[in-house]
Amino acid sequence: MAEWVMLLVVMAVAWALAYWRASLLIWTVAVAAALFALGATAEVGRTTMAVLWAGFMVAAALFNIAPLRRTLIAGPVLGWFRGALPQVSQTEQEALDAGTVWWDGELFSGRPDWGKLLSLPRPELSAEEKMFLAGPVETLCGMLDDWKITHELYYLPPEVWKFVKDKGFLGMIIPKQYGGLGYSALAHSEVVAKLSTRSGTGAVSVMVPNSLGPAELLLNYGTDEQKNHYLPRLAKGEEIPCFALTGPEAGSDASSIPDAGIVCKGAFQGRQDVLGIRLNWEKRYITLGPIATLLGLAFKLYDPDHLIGDREDIGITLALIPTTTPGIEIGRRHFPLNSAFFNGPTSGKDVFIPMDWVIGGVKYAGQGWRMLMNCLAAGRSISLPANSAGMAKLAALTTGAYGRVRIQFRTPIGKFEGVEEALARIGGHTYMMDAARVMTAGAVDLGEKPAVVSAIVKYHLTERGRIVINDAMDVHGGKAICMGPRNYLGRAYQQTPIAITVEGANILTRCMIIFGQGAIRGHPYVLREINATRQADPRRAVKDFDDAFFGHIGFVVSNAARALFLGLTGARLASVPGDADTRRYYQHLTRLSAAFAFATDIAMLLLGGQLKRREKLSARLGDVLSQLYLCSATLKRYEDGGRLQGELPLLDWSIRDALFRIQTALVGIIANFPSRAAALLLRVAIFPIGQHFSPPSDELGHRVAGLLLEPSAVRDRLTQGVFVPSNPDEPVAQLEQAMRAAIIAEAVYSRIYTAARQDRISGKTPDELAMRAREAGVITREELDAVARAKALRRAVVMVDDFPPDFGKEGTGAKPADTVEAGRRTA
Repeated sequence: MAEWVMLLVVMAVAWALAYWRASLLIWTVAVAAALFALGATAEVGRTTMAVLWAGFMVAAALFNIAPLRRTLIAGPVLGWFRGALPQVSQTEQEALDAGTVWWDGELFSGRPDWGKLLSLPRPELSAEEKMFLAGPVETLCGMLDDWKITHELYYLPPEVWKFVKDKGFLGMIIPKQYGGLGYSALAHSEVVAKLSTRSGTGAVSVMVPNSLGPAELLLNYGTDEQKNHYLPRLAKGEEIPCFALTGPEAGSDASSIPDAGIVCKGAFQGRQDVLGIRLNWEKRYITLGPIATLLGLAFKLYDPDHLIGDREDIGITLALIPTTTPGIEIGRRHFPLNSAFFNGPTSGKDVFIPMDWVIGGVKYAGQGWRMLMNCLAAGRSISLPANSAGMAKLAALTTGAYGRVRIQFRTPIGKFEGVEEALARIGGHTYMMDAARVMTAGAVDLGEKPAVVSAIVKYHLTERGRIVINDAMDVHGGKAICMGPRNYLGRAYQQTPIAITVEGANILTRCMIIFGQGAIRGHPYVLREINATRQADPRRAVKDFDDAFFGHIGFVVSNAARALFLGLTGARLASVPGDADTRRYYQHLTRLSAAFAFATDIAMLLLGGQLKRREKLSARLGDVLSQLYLCSATLKRYEDGGRLQGELPLLDWSIRDALFRIQTALVGIIANFPSRAAALLLRVAIFPIGQHFSPPSDELGHRVAGLLLEPSAVRDRLTQGVFVPSNPDEPVAQLEQAMRAAIIAEAVYSRIYTAARQDRISGKTPDELAMRAREAGVITREELDAVARAKALRRAVVMVDDFPPDFGKEGTGAKPADTVEAGRRTA
């Protein structure tokens, strides 16, 4: 009996040491204590104990005497590790090195410090930024007639472009010292989100100059001369910028771009023997390209005559080129899904540029991909997530209102359970999307360039945006599929795949970037191990690898113990912040973070370089990381907002949906793991007593849907930033009026239908019943007028556009191909 008690004590101590990630020395002392206890309490022969002690002394010396451990263990393992590492191209390595590690590092740790997250300052706009949103942005939204822009003109009208330039919209990210607005990332995000609720073309035309492109590249890498010349011109709109990377033969694989420049000397503007580059390129999908005056260009640079250094293959390089330079061809345009923002091809043949047109000058030649990845790490966090969040807010506002106004079977359609299900998804996803948008923009304002997080929000906000707009279209039915001035959703629905595709196609982002980059950058030990393999000094390499490797072993053992313990206890003993409404969510996320960290290490250990090609497994691991981040942002929003009880249904729905998604992803990892023994280990550690997360309940969905179906402070906060025109005859403003009128009319009709059931009045139609109710004194004259007003507004809201028989025929409207010159003149 004593032996069993001792065994249980030893197991408990070992588990505790693993849980708290004890050092090698503490493990050594613990094992020695266990051997003493074994010798004192168990009937073990002297020979056996002598063998055990001898083995212990050898192991203790091997693991605790650093020179011995490094020679016999770390050195050989380092050699194996070097051979096992997958080949990484230069562009892949530069992408891996880009940006900073932020909250994603905490999620990889297996024990996120929630206090650190909650102590971050709440992202806030300055007084000047708030005034800009309430003034120029509101005015610009009112100037944008999306139907006219996308169907008649195919470009922004001249007065819109003038307003955009005069008010500084094109220089939001440019500091005031260069004539820009110098706004925060959060302000940039808010502007794009609001414009997206009015016009996709307007939003894209404003966001592209403020996103990845010449201005941001100049700010980070430009020479003083380049900054002083171009930034004031960009801020004032005197230059229209574009950036050209993608070509017919090179999309996601930037290393394969065929566009090339040769370092040479040539004639330029009357001068001879000017050191420069002769370029040839063919690019496509370049936003603002057809009307741009300043072209940012990515190309491969070669120096066969060694005019700027010893290398011949310099690498990807970036340059700024005025589009009036001889040899450049621009002007033709693509037509992406009926969007009217300018997007098109550009090409150049034997274009000679001076070397000082390279962004940053000669010293940055060959560093173009690193420059792009560092800028993308921040820029991808802002524009597309804001665009998707804005669209989702518009869908939440209008679909909830339409669900209350549209009547079928004497019932608002939003109260049918099938429609409630769609409304719940719209509300829950929009709440989480906006939380992630704000927290990520706040991180950028704190100085972070969160590479992995930017990929998460780009992918998941555009994907959830697709879900939201699809649900909104379904609820609106025929109202949403008939295009025309009354349709406020159709263009957003059409253009959703654009955001899915650009700045890293979503399939690529999910399968290769989120986890592929995160596993190396966010993991506390993997990058240190990799860097040790590149260390030129052998002794330093072994020392660095030894520190990282044995730290990594402790990390794996600790997360295995934590995942199992937290799984067995339902994480109820985990110390976390929160109140009665949120504490369990923090505990679940802590447990799942440990499970994710353990699954990550098992996958990397057993699959090694193969994991790069196991894209489905990598994608599922990325899904877990992403949902952990989205939940973190959602809880942060709830805390920053003052834990408002009215928002709890939105919080509950979005977190429970994400927890179920995490569980589904982990189950998929286990089911498809190539080693069944490892899969069994993962299942036992992660789900020791089964799977207990379920999707949001129908009752919870009912409460979320209800928040969208009537005016409230919660609905206002959820849809904050949606442009609602002051003109009451505009569709969105009319819809808001109709919802309020419908709610008043519902109460009146309730009394009318009660009177009809009691045979106090009779009539064949609702209108006839209302008249009889007034005559019988069931309702007042004011209530009858309210019913009539609700009917008139409902009629106006449900109507769709119709057109003459020759609508759309040749010659009845402008054609996209005819509008480039007109658009260039207006811009």
